[in-house]
Amino acid sequence: MRILVSNDDGYKAPGIHVLARVMAQFGEVTVVAPKYHQSAMSTAVSLGVKQLAYKDLPEEGPGRWCYLDATPASCVKFGLQFKYEARNPDLVVGGINHGSNASTGANYSATLGVVEEGAINGIKAIGVSVDSHRQDVDLSAVEKMLPGIIRMLLEEWPEDRPGLYYNINFPALPASEIKGVRFAREGRGHWIREFEPWDEERLAALGLTDAFLWQQQRVQLEPGEQAFFMKGEFVNDDEQAGEADHLLMKQGWVTIVPCNVDMTDYEVLHHSR
Repeated sequence: MRILVSNDDGYKAPGIHVLARVMAQFGEVTVVAPKYHQSAMSTAVSLGVKQLAYKDLPEEGPGRWCYLDATPASCVKFGLQFKYEARNPDLVVGGINHGSNASTGANYSATLGVVEEGAINGIKAIGVSVDSHRQDVDLSAVEKMLPGIIRMLLEEWPEDRPGLYYNINFPALPASEIKGVRFAREGRGHWIREFEPWDEERLAALGLTDAFLWQQQRVQLEPGEQAFFMKGEFVNDDEQAGEADHLLMKQGWVTIVPCNVDMTDYEVLHHSR
């Protein structure tokens, strides 16, 4: 099996290294990752005349590694063009993302932008996230449980669902405290008070001050400018805890949500006819 891996936290993030080790159990891994952190870019692509820096990373492994200074979806496009010229890979995997992509976070996720780009190109695709933004989060439970989940999804993949991809979210818990694995639907919620004045201590408390991952976010302020950052408070709009992915994950379950790049609401479409 030929497997293309990318993420949105950048090629130095611990999560993508764990993911590469896991996926190497299934076949030949090629990693094309962003040079820098690219969170919440969804399926944005790096159009325009900006130069996109590329570099091979022979010191990394397992598999073949490189980075591209571009969005995660663009990294997949680049990989399909230059790493798989003759034939597409069999699987595209995004992650392991540092931070939950459950509920409506999935709509913004660049980790899922990776897998959506795969699904758009007719490739099986899976995104993996853990519910912690910290770079030092314990990923041992993910490394232990993910191979079985991947194997199950591949064995049961419905071949009559074009555009299908899977969104997997792990609670930030040791394996002994995880209740199990549940299929779920995307939960409902939104964010409020999303902008905060730039505060190094606040960022450190959130685990968001890794020098390499965030260095490209710093700007030289012009006179009269003030710096803000986005974080926000999540508001749950979903009371059905037995179905919504984010609520199940908070209870200690690994959640799997089947998604599709086709955003048509077929019930409304058929009713309108």
